[in-house]
Amino acid sequence: MIDRDGSIQGSPDPGGTAAGSIGSGFFLLDGAASQVQGLAPELETRKRTAADRALPLNERLEAFEDIMESEVGDTALSRARNLERETGLRQVYLKFEGGNPTGTQKDRIAFAQAMDALRRGFEAITVATCGNYGAAVGLAASMAGLDCLVYIPESYHTKRAQEMEAAGVRIVRVEGDYEAAVQASRERAGRDEMYDANPGGANTSIQLRAYGEIAYEIYDELRDAPAAVAVPVSNGTTLAGIQRGFQSLYRRGKTSRMPRMVGGSSFGKNPVIRAFTKNRPCCEDLEPARIRETSVNEPLINWHSIDGDHALESIRKTAGWAADASDKAMIAYARMLREREGLSVLPASTAGLIVLVERHRREPLPGDRYVAILTGRRG
Repeated sequence: MIDRDGSIQGSPDPGGTAAGSIGSGFFLLDGAASQVQGLAPELETRKRTAADRALPLNERLEAFEDIMESEVGDTALSRARNLERETGLRQVYLKFEGGNPTGTQKDRIAFAQAMDALRRGFEAITVATCGNYGAAVGLAASMAGLDCLVYIPESYHTKRAQEMEAAGVRIVRVEGDYEAAVQASRERAGRDEMYDANPGGANTSIQLRAYGEIAYEIYDELRDAPAAVAVPVSNGTTLAGIQRGFQSLYRRGKTSRMPRMVGGSSFGKNPVIRAFTKNRPCCEDLEPARIRETSVNEPLINWHSIDGDHALESIRKTAGWAADASDKAMIAYARMLREREGLSVLPASTAGLIVLVERHRREPLPGDRYVAILTGRRG
């Protein structure tokens, strides 16, 4: 069973592993893992077509769309019966985004934006990252025949840099934090007419639509909306996109209800969670100097959630809730999912699930169907 501090009875104390140790064997900084690379023979042909700048644009777009539809999304949704027994919450389903090509939900927006860049005649794409998003954009760009420039904070060290370089990405190191890298990438996009694939700005609608596909896939499996959908939160884009997907389904009469949106993030290190728990009208920036990154919480922490207000609105308009998750709890839940459900997930991916279960522990939720989004495969 899971105790209130996040440890699991009968399992080694997860707090025994130093959460801030970048070299720990269980989690490296931003340590999501890609699927084994390689396309089916027919898709290799489509890749050559999509990446060939000498071919007509319509042929390249058709080929890239074939690859995207075959390789991205349609991730597994499975009922977690062992987790149900551990937590007492009935009918819990896990939507595992680690099945995407580079191991996270980021592939959904990376491929959607590479498609948009190709359609609009761009030859290069740029983005800022701490690891996972850069790997996704790099792969998508290589498939579309686009040059790719990725900005990474100089203090971040991720094994995904090698993966990006193997895909032909040019990496630029930037002084400062992630937000500084975003600014540098945006400025480069404007100066050199490159496609800006960063969160926020003109491409927000594309990213929200891409994440809305998660809602459609859940509906395809369950044939209705669940009572609640729990999502890890960083910039807030994933949660907001899923909510908008369900909103579209509900407005079209496909579902009988809207699910309550549940957000979870690292303890005290995310503006969305802070704004909700403090009952503030919108997200406010946190003090960067007071945020401590660890090898566990790095994918979640954010002093300036770029799409935070969209996520905050999504939580409130669905009568959902948001709360913090500790590193210790994320470690424990990742271990439990590996041992009980056979899923190897990035610990940060469990933040939404933790918040869902903790609410049930305090106030038992009604018997219904609940979905937790697990955003990354552990490296």
